[in-house]
Amino acid sequence: MSHFPEPPAPAFLFDLDGTLIDSVYQHVIAWRTALSSMGIDLSVWRIHRRIGMSGGLFVTALLRETGLKLSQAQIDDLQSAHADAYTDQVESVRPLPGAVELLTELTSRGVPWAIATSGYARTARLALGMLGLPEDTPMVTRDLVRRAKPDPDLFLAGAALLGIDPRSAMVVGDSVWDLLAARRAGSLGIGLLSGGYGRDELERASAFRVYADPADMLDRLDELGVRFD
Repeated sequence: MSHFPEPPAPAFLFDLDGTLIDSVYQHVIAWRTALSSMGIDLSVWRIHRRIGMSGGLFVTALLRETGLKLSQAQIDDLQSAHADAYTDQVESVRPLPGAVELLTELTSRGVPWAIATSGYARTARLALGMLGLPEDTPMVTRDLVRRAKPDPDLFLAGAALLGIDPRSAMVVGDSVWDLLAARRAGSLGIGLLSGGYGRDELERASAFRVYADPADMLDRLDELGVRFD
């Protein structure tokens, strides 16, 4: 045996929408519905580019693009209308290929993991049933932290839940906002293509590996230091 320090064991912090569940387009349509209810007509592609930020930052960015002004009360109403519209469509949301198997495999190997999402508990916790996960699954939602992605708070909180240093965690996400937040938390970022962002964008935002979806990541866990012995 060498006398050099042992490296920390791998641990994972997962984004939720577009990473574990196939819900990006339901969120896009929910925002479109919420915006339309306030007379704001916005192209779907502009909405898609912002999914993964917190709702508040998302609205700020859209207002900047449209030149509209909304009061804080109207912004709160907009977020509430989005949650209603998403809940109406939640029956059509499914786990992404390999998501359930990936989490099961990590658990069976004793690899720590948590979910850290910009979504509020009201919508995010609906995913636990879809993924067959218990209610006490380690999960950080927007309600539990001061700021959402691209701030690092969610991933720092996820690492704290697991009792690990964020610098020894790998963040798995599908958007540039996940990867920017990972970078600020000091974690390595892994990009998934299952949320609709391209490989080049994810790599530019500092993803050190990019996989198609959770099933692809599961096939290549050895590349991430998860040993099969």
